[in-house]
Amino acid sequence: MEPSSGEAVNGSRVILADDDFLVREGLASLLERSEYKVVAQTGTAAELLELVREHEPNLVVVDIRMPPTHTTEGLEAARAIRQESPEIGILVFSAHVEVEHAIELLATGSRIGYLLKSRLSRAQELIEALERIVSGGSVVDPTLVQELVSARRKEDPLKSLTPREREVLSLMAEGRSNAGIARSIWVTEGTVEKHVHSILGKLRLAETDDAHRRVLAVVAFLEHRWQ
Repeated sequence: MEPSSGEAVNGSRVILADDDFLVREGLASLLERSEYKVVAQTGTAAELLELVREHEPNLVVVDIRMPPTHTTEGLEAARAIRQESPEIGILVFSAHVEVEHAIELLATGSRIGYLLKSRLSRAQELIEALERIVSGGSVVDPTLVQELVSARRKEDPLKSLTPREREVLSLMAEGRSNAGIARSIWVTEGTVEKHVHSILGKLRLAETDDAHRRVLAVVAFLEHRWQ
């Protein structure tokens, strides 16, 4: 079930990390209007780690390229946060596509997301993504998925999937529930459930709870498309 707007985020404590002051202030204003509590902001990855330890937030929103080298400091900080506090949700919110590093982060489990600033056309898209993350889900930007889909590999473990199953898996990678996928591709929820069951079977994922298997399916999709 996808949470309705505001349902999953009421009172969630957030730290924002972006070296662009105006971006930070804009995000803070947006999130506070949506019932988040922004407990701290920073423009550096090093300070982000200190603030996370101090404030113990529910969610961190972090850019990729931050001082001092403006390469992958944000992603490295996100990985460190995930190792120290896996219960904290993380949204990597960036203008850049860093496929390899994104896959490593997404493979760490639930409560994780990767969105491109340039693709969002309305504030509600960001809020809905944060709701999914706080609720224990994962969110992957469609642009990142497309980058991976266009990659070429000698051996493709997804080769056995039908075009419709690939479409369903791509929507799963965006964090959609079965109901959300059904609405997107104009089929019944029962049909989507059959596609998901087939995908999980073809990928030979370990028998765990369904939510975890969905994350594993998305990670398999991303990893094998990049290799």
